[in-house]
Amino acid sequence: MVRKPLDEEAAAALAKMFKALSDPVRLRLLSLIASHEGGEACVCDLIGPFDVSQPTISHHLKVLREAGLVGSERRGTWVYYWVLPAALAQLSSLLQAADEAGAARTAGVADVAGVAEAAGVAR
Repeated sequence: MVRKPLDEEAAAALAKMFKALSDPVRLRLLSLIASHEGGEACVCDLIGPFDVSQPTISHHLKVLREAGLVGSERRGTWVYYWVLPAALAQLSSLLQAADEAGAARTAGVADVAGVAEAAGVAR
């Protein structure tokens, strides 16, 4: 839950993550990595599901890495990627706060409507 507004530095870091995820290929890559058995995926496992070239996949993985969403390690000729849980927690906490605020507003509207209905007031 967000306890205080974001400062400029935190907002810039989160914006970089959201911008990286705004591309459908990168969003799918993150999903593939996160759902891969063992929590990490070889780049060789990430190329097949896309209609783009290997250099394009590598570029998208670089963007995700630079945004702080995934970590990577070279093992022999392949590079392995995994999702960084702390980054997802940051994104999630901001989105969860927005969702909670929206739910509270919706509940408030429902409460007002219920009171008005009980009082016989037409909407």
